[in-house]
Amino acid sequence: MALLVIASCQLMVVLDITIVNIALPDIQRSLDFSTTSLSWVINAYTLTFGGLLLLGGRMGDILGRRRVFIFGVLLFVLASLLGGMAQNSWQLLAARALQGVGGAIASPTSLALISTTFREGPERNRAFGVFAAVSAGGGAIGLLAGGILVEWLNWRWVLFVNVPIGLLIALATPRYIRESERHPGHFDIAGALTSTVGMVLLVYGFIRAAQDGWRDGLTLAAFAGAVVFLLLFVFIERRSRQPITPLHMFADRNRAGTYGMMLSLAAAIFGMFFFLTLFVQNVLDFSPIQAGLAFLPVSAVIAVGAGLASQLLPRYGPKPFMVTGAILAAAGLAWLTLTDVHSTYAGSILGPILVFSMGMGMEFVSLTLMALSNVRTHETGAASGLLNATQQVGGSLGLSILVTMFGTASNNEMDKQMSAFRADATPAERLSFQRTGQLPPPWGDEVLTAGVSAAFIMAAIFTAIAAVIALLVIQVRPSDLERLQGGGMPTP
Repeated sequence: MALLVIASCQLMVVLDITIVNIALPDIQRSLDFSTTSLSWVINAYTLTFGGLLLLGGRMGDILGRRRVFIFGVLLFVLASLLGGMAQNSWQLLAARALQGVGGAIASPTSLALISTTFREGPERNRAFGVFAAVSAGGGAIGLLAGGILVEWLNWRWVLFVNVPIGLLIALATPRYIRESERHPGHFDIAGALTSTVGMVLLVYGFIRAAQDGWRDGLTLAAFAGAVVFLLLFVFIERRSRQPITPLHMFADRNRAGTYGMMLSLAAAIFGMFFFLTLFVQNVLDFSPIQAGLAFLPVSAVIAVGAGLASQLLPRYGPKPFMVTGAILAAAGLAWLTLTDVHSTYAGSILGPILVFSMGMGMEFVSLTLMALSNVRTHETGAASGLLNATQQVGGSLGLSILVTMFGTASNNEMDKQMSAFRADATPAERLSFQRTGQLPPPWGDEVLTAGVSAAFIMAAIFTAIAAVIALLVIQVRPSDLERLQGGGMPTP
C-alpha cells in the first residue's frame, strides 16, 4: 500500500507533463498561443519543477518526508484547480508554474521514501522497477487520459482531474507511510533561486531565438543573464555549508555519468511526445482520443523494458541496459526523422516509438538505481532530487533546443511553400491565411513536417550522446552488484 501511494503520486506528477500535451491544440485556439510560445505551457511546469526539485528533496530531509510529501501534493491540487479555471494565457502559465512547485516538493520526497521504506536488494529493486515504469509510462498514459478528457469534456479537465486524485493521496499517506527521521540543517534558498532563474533565462533564450533569430537583443540578453546566474549558482554551492546541490555527488563518475545521461534522454522523450502529438493531430488529423490511443503502446513497451531490466540487473549490472537502452532510443528517433506528409501511423510511427519505448524502459530503471547507489541515508533526498531535477531541466532545456530547430527548419520550409501557395491557393485559402497567418493544408502540413523532422534529428543526437556516456563513463564495481543482489551493507 505504501508503494501504491508513492507510485500514484509520481504518476500524477509525471502524467501532468504529457496529459497537457494532448490538449495543446485546443489550448492554443482557446488562449491564442503561437506554435513556438505554446511550449511554455509545458516549460512553465517543468522549469519550476526541475529548478526547485533539489530544494524539495532538501525539505524532506530536514522537515520529515511524509509531512513534506503531503504538503507538496496539496499544493499541486490547488494549482491544478487554478489552472483549470484560467481565462487567459498568463493565468494558465502562472498556475502551471505553481503546479511545478508542488511537484518539486512531492516528487523527490516520494523517491526518497522508497529508499527509506524498502530494504536494499531485491525488494528495493522491485520497488524502483515499479517507480521507474510509472515515471516513464506515465507520459503515454497521460496522452490517452488527456485525449479522453479533451474529446468528452474540454481541455480544462486535464487539470481538474488532478484534484480528486491528489486529495485521495493526501488522505491515504498518513495511514500507510511512516514519518522519516528528521535531519538538522538549513535551506539553500539562494542556490534554488539562482539555478531556477538561470535555467528559465536559458530556455527563454532558445525559444526567443526560434521566433526572432539569434541576433535579437532580448535573445542575447537572456543567454548572458543565464550565464551570470548559473555561474553565481555554482559559486554559492561551493561556498555553502549545506548546499542544495552537493557538488561532491558529481565526484563519483557513475553518478555524474547517470546525471548526464538523464539530461540527454529527458530532452529526447519530452521532444518526442511534444512534436508527435502536434504531428498526429495536425497532419494525420487524429482526434484527441485517437492521438491518445496512438501512444498507448508506449506505456506497455516501457513497462516490459523496465520489468526486464529490474529482473536482470542483479545478474548483469546496469551498464548493459544503459548502453542498449540508449542505442534503441537513438534508433527509434532516427527512424522518426523519415516521417513526411504522406506517412501513416502504422507504417511510419508505430514501429519507431516501440523501439524508442523499449530503450527508455531499460534506461529509467538503470538510471534510478545507479543514481541512488552508495548514497548516504541523510542525502537520499538530495540525490533523488538531483536525478529528478536533471530529468526535468534536461526536458525543458532539450525541448527549447528542439523548438529552435523546429522553428528554423519550418521557417525555411515556409519560404519554399509560400511560392507554391501563391500560385495554387484558392480565394478561400488566401482569406484563411490572411486571417490566421498560418498556411492551410497541404502547404502548412509540409511546413510542420519539415520542422518536426529536424527536431527529431536533434533528439536522436541527444540519445546518441547518452549512449556514448554509458559506454565510456559508467563502470560497475563488484560491490555494486553485491548490493543489487541484497548482499551489501546499507550506507550509513
